[in-house]
Amino acid sequence: MPRFAANLTMMFTEWPFLDRFDAAADAGFTAVEYLFPYDHAPGAIAQRLARNGLTQALFNLPPGNWAGGERGLAALADRFDDLRQSVATALPYATATGVKRVHLMAGLADRRDPKAVAAYRRAVAWTAERLAEIGLDLVLEPINGRNMPGYFLDDFAFAESLIDELDLANLKLQFDIYHRQILHGDVTMALRRMMPIVGHVQIASVPSRNEPAGEELNYPFLFAELDRLGYDGFVGCEYNPRAGTREGLGWFAPYAAAPEARR
Repeated sequence: MPRFAANLTMMFTEWPFLDRFDAAADAGFTAVEYLFPYDHAPGAIAQRLARNGLTQALFNLPPGNWAGGERGLAALADRFDDLRQSVATALPYATATGVKRVHLMAGLADRRDPKAVAAYRRAVAWTAERLAEIGLDLVLEPINGRNMPGYFLDDFAFAESLIDELDLANLKLQFDIYHRQILHGDVTMALRRMMPIVGHVQIASVPSRNEPAGEELNYPFLFAELDRLGYDGFVGCEYNPRAGTREGLGWFAPYAAAPEARR
């Protein structure tokens, strides 16, 4: 059975951020993820994880000036020093939360630009090697241009090729099924082919990015496929609830942890 992680950036937003950990555990989740932890002290997040018996599945390295429109630094040729500092910023959070994998955002750049490609390759290799020193995996996520116009890493084949080329044991693919369906389709066959390099999976309905129920994708089939493929990582629930987080958790009921198993 897949291990689901509530995405606290998009789910349980009816609560202040730190209270979302409690709400997720109360709903039966045993793991959480989110985009960024950096507005809160590492210890405060660690305390919420511990008191709820939650596993930290994933978070993103700092993306630059998010409020100003930046969506990562890795493919920006003149921002390598900032990228190195962003990794330093993230490490205390990794230590405090016990997370085993973090995501490196590529940034807004033209993938046809050789300078951007070279910058991205350098940044990915350096970051993966730095994280390997402390036992962390680095994951790369292709993101569709409808949700993030101009994003550098908008192709699964490019990500797969780079991971194969660099051949670093801790460099993995973040397979967001929502983005895969919009970018390329053929989700099941791609999962079967790419499973050896998959380090994290995320889900949402297509096209609405709501609960993983209905619309284009047959998620019960895909969850069973993940089991058939032997995937033992986390499945991040990175979706926007249609009408309240708790009200939309009917799809999750068969997978929710019993109260005695999560406290």
